[in-house]
Amino acid sequence: MSRCAWPLLRRLPARAGLALRHGGGAAARARPVASSASSSASSGDGGASRGPDTSLFVPVPLKPGLGGAAEEDVGAELTRPLDKGEVLKNLNKFYKRKEIQRVGAENGLDARLFHQAFISFRKYIMESSSVSADLHIILNDICCGAGNGFVLLGHVDDLFPFFLRHAKQVFPMLDCMDDLRKISDLRLPPNWYPDARAIQRKIIFHAGPTNSGKTYHAIQRFLSAKSGIYCGPLKLLAHEIFQKSNDANVPCDLVTGEERVFANEDARQAPHVACTIEMCSTSTPYEVAVVDEIQMIRDPARGWAWTRALLGLCAEEIHVCGESAAIDLVTELMYTTGEEVEVRSYERLTPLTVLDYALESLDNLRPGDCIVCFSKNDIYSVSRQIEARGLECAVIYGSLPPGTKLEQAKKFNDPDDPCKILVATDAIGMGLNLCIRRIIFNSIVKPTVNEKGEKEIDSISTSQALQIAGRAGRFGSSFQQGEVTTMHRDDLVQLREILSEAVPPVKAAGLHPTPEQIEMFAYHLPDATLSNLIDIFVSLSQVDGMYFVCNIDDFKFIADMIQHIPLNLRSRYVFCTAPLNRKEPFVCTTLLKFARQFSRNEPLTFDWLCRHTKWPLAAPKNIKELVHLEAVHDVFDLYLWLSYRFMDMFPDAVLVRDIQKKLDDIIQIGVCNITKLIRASQSAAAPGTAEVVSEDFSLSRTQKDARGLSDRHGAASTEALSIAMEAAGLRRAKNLRPSRLGGRQEDVKSYGRGSLANRLLREGLLTQEMLRQLESEWQDQHRNGRYGFGSKRDDQHSSKETRKKRK
Repeated sequence: MSRCAWPLLRRLPARAGLALRHGGGAAARARPVASSASSSASSGDGGASRGPDTSLFVPVPLKPGLGGAAEEDVGAELTRPLDKGEVLKNLNKFYKRKEIQRVGAENGLDARLFHQAFISFRKYIMESSSVSADLHIILNDICCGAGNGFVLLGHVDDLFPFFLRHAKQVFPMLDCMDDLRKISDLRLPPNWYPDARAIQRKIIFHAGPTNSGKTYHAIQRFLSAKSGIYCGPLKLLAHEIFQKSNDANVPCDLVTGEERVFANEDARQAPHVACTIEMCSTSTPYEVAVVDEIQMIRDPARGWAWTRALLGLCAEEIHVCGESAAIDLVTELMYTTGEEVEVRSYERLTPLTVLDYALESLDNLRPGDCIVCFSKNDIYSVSRQIEARGLECAVIYGSLPPGTKLEQAKKFNDPDDPCKILVATDAIGMGLNLCIRRIIFNSIVKPTVNEKGEKEIDSISTSQALQIAGRAGRFGSSFQQGEVTTMHRDDLVQLREILSEAVPPVKAAGLHPTPEQIEMFAYHLPDATLSNLIDIFVSLSQVDGMYFVCNIDDFKFIADMIQHIPLNLRSRYVFCTAPLNRKEPFVCTTLLKFARQFSRNEPLTFDWLCRHTKWPLAAPKNIKELVHLEAVHDVFDLYLWLSYRFMDMFPDAVLVRDIQKKLDDIIQIGVCNITKLIRASQSAAAPGTAEVVSEDFSLSRTQKDARGLSDRHGAASTEALSIAMEAAGLRRAKNLRPSRLGGRQEDVKSYGRGSLANRLLREGLLTQEMLRQLESEWQDQHRNGRYGFGSKRDDQHSSKETRKKRK
C-alpha cells in the first residue's frame, strides 16, 4: 500500500468546513469556508453588530494525547510516522495564511483568539505521541505534497477543520456564543417579573427635597393598608419603620441581610414588613409597597436593587419616594410595563438658609452645630480640636455599628445632655433623625468611586450637598430654621454654586446578573471561573438606554479570593454577594476561613468564632484598636448574614447576636472617649507616622485650602504626593491643582511625609519606595526646569485637564 493513502482519502466522508472547488478541468485544493453561525449579535441600540471582549476568554488547557497502541497503529499503518520537523514547518505556514486568518475571523476567532488557539493546536500536535487517524493522514499528505511537489496532495488549508475543532475545545464559548448572548440579553427587565406583570399596579411618586414630608405621607398609607412592605437603603431606616409600625399597633416584621425579627411571638409572618431593599420579596403580594430614596436607582453598585423593587414588587400600590430628578426615568420605566405614574410634589417644611459667612474657627461653634467631614482622619482631628476647647461632641461615621450611631444621635439630640456639637461624615444624610441647627462643611471635596470602579476626588454633587444640608432645621425639632455654611471662607462661594444648581436628571437604572443567569452561563462554560463568567456576561450583555450594568468589582474581588476553594456554583455565588469591606484585611481573612471550613462541611460554631476573634474583647486604648473592634463587628455581621443562607453551617446566630450587642457597647465606650484614643495613638506613633492628622492641618485643608502657592520651598513632596495620588487611581478633581494642595509653608513641608502619605501607605495605595521614586522624579524634572509651579506650561496643562474633565 502506498505511504500516501490516496484511495483511503477518497473514501473519507466530506469534512465540515471544506468545499472542493473545480476549475480549469482539474480538481482544486480543498478550501475552508465560513461557518453558518454568525460571530456577532445585534446590540440593544438599533441592531448594530457587537462583538464580545475576547480578552476575557480564558483558554482551556488541553493535555497532549498520549494515545493508545491501536490509535497509533492506524495512523502509522495507513501512512507512515510523522516527521515532526516537517509538521512544524507546515503548521507555521498554515498560521501565516491570510485566508486562514480571514475564515477564522468568520468563525469567531479574532486575531487574539486565533493566535492563542494556534499556539495550543501546535503544542498539542508537536507534544502528542499520537494524534487521531484522520489528522495523522492529513498531516502526512501535507508533508508528502510539500516534499514531492504534487499539486493534488494535501495542502495546509486542509488543517482548518481540525484547527477549528481544537479551537472550540480551547475556547468552548465559540460553540455556544448565540446561547450566551441570549442569556445575557438584559434588554427587557420587566419580563423577569411575571407575577408583577400579571397585576395592574398603581405607581405614586412622592417627590421633594429632604425634610419635605414625602416619606411621611407614603408611610401613612403603608400603615393604613391591610398589608405592606417598606424597602429602604439602610438598616437604620428599616429599623425605624419597624418600630413606628409596631408602636402604632400595626404588626410589622423586620428583615435585613443579617437579621429577622418577627412581630408575633410565634414567629408567624406579619402582614407588614420593613426591610433593606436588597431583601424585598418579589413573589409575596402586598396591598402597598414603599420604595424609599428612589434616586439611588442610579447608584453604580446598588442601583440594581431599586430597579428590581420598582419592576418586580407585587403590590396594588407602589409608593416611591425621592428626588424629583428621578421622575422622568421612573415614568419611562413604567411606560414599558404599561403602568402610569402619579406625581405628588412636596416643598421643604422649614426654611434653609445659606449663610453669608464661613465658620473659620472652631471657637465660633454654637449648640446644634454639625461639622461634616469626608474622611475619618478629619473626624478625629476636628473632634479632638473641639474637645480641646472644653466642648463635648458626638461622633458619627459610616463604619460605626448602627447601635453606636443611634446612641451618638440620641446623645446629641438629648436637651439635657451637655453634648451639643456633632462631628459626622455624610452618613447623616439619611437614616438618622437629628436636631441640627447648622450644617458646617469642613470640606467640599470627597473621595468617590465612579461607575468604572475608579477612585476620584471631586467636589460633592448637588444631590449630595442638598441631602446633607437638608438635615439642618428638621421639622418638629427644636430648630425650626436650618442654616448651612462652610469651615473655610473660600469654600462658601463654591458651596452656594453647588446648592443653586439643579440636580441632574437620573438617566439610567442599574441591573445585575441573577444567580440563574450565571448558572446557565456556567452550564455552557463549565471550566470558567466565576469571576471570568461574570466578566464574559457583562461583556456580552445588551441593555437599552434606560439601563446600565452595575459595578461588580466587590463581587469579583471575593470570587477571585475564594476561587481555589472547592464550592458548588450556587454556594460560591452566595459567598460572593456577602457584604464585605475589602479594605479590612481581618474581615477578608475571616470570609476566606468561613469559605474554607464551609467547603469541608464543618459547621462554623460559636466557639470557633470566639477563638478566631479572640472574644471577649476589652475597650479600645487607641484608634487602631477601635478600628479593629469595628472590623470584628463586621465579622459578626458577616456570620449572621451567612447564617440566614446556610443555617446548618452557621448554626449559632442567636449567640453571635448576643455578643455583637456587647461589642456594640464596647465600641460606644471607645467612641465616647475618642479624643483620648487619638492622643494615645499620636503619642505612641513615631515622628512622621502619626495615625491621625495634626490639629491644625486636616486632610481636607491640605486638599483644597490655598488658592496659590507663593513659596516653592518644599514643593517637591507636595507634587510627588499629588502624582502618587494619581498613580494610586485617585484622579484630581476638576477644581484641584497641585498648587492648591497646601496652605502655609510649614504645611507643605510636612505634607509629603505627613498624614495623607501615611494614610495612602496604610491603605496599600502607596509604598515607601514609590513615594521616594516619585519625589526623586519630581526633583529631577524641577532641576531641568519642567513643571514648575506657576509656570505657563503648568497653567496650560491644568487648563487642558480642566477642559477634558468638563467634557
